[in-house]
Amino acid sequence: MDEDAARDACANLPSAELTHPFGFETAVYKVRGRMFAVVPLDGERPSITLKSDPQDARSLVHEHPAISPGYHMNKDHWITVDLDGDLPQGLVDDLIAESYRLVIAKLPKAQRPIA
Repeated sequence: MDEDAARDACANLPSAELTHPFGFETAVYKVRGRMFAVVPLDGERPSITLKSDPQDARSLVHEHPAISPGYHMNKDHWITVDLDGDLPQGLVDDLIAESYRLVIAKLPKAQRPIA
C-alpha cells in the first residue's frame, strides 16, 4: 500500500479529520479529537503509525518485518507500519480500521460516530 492510499483509508472513516498538531510535515488523523493514525510527510521512508492492542502489537512486530513498535509513541499501544514493505494492502487496511475502532471504543457512547 502506498502512502496516499493509507491516507485515503484514514480520511474515509466516519468523522475522521486530518490535523497537523506537530507541523505540516506530519499528518495526524483523529476521530472526535483523539488520534488513531500518524503519517510523516517528510519524504523519508513512507510509514503510518497506528494504535494497536498490546498483545496484537507484539505478535504483529514478531511476525512482520515491516511492522515495528510505534515510532515516538507508547511502544505497547502503537505500531509503525512500513508502507514500502511487503504487507498486503488488505492487512494495512485492517490495521487502520482496528486503530480507529480501538479509539472510538474509548469514547463516550454519545460521541461515537455512527458507521
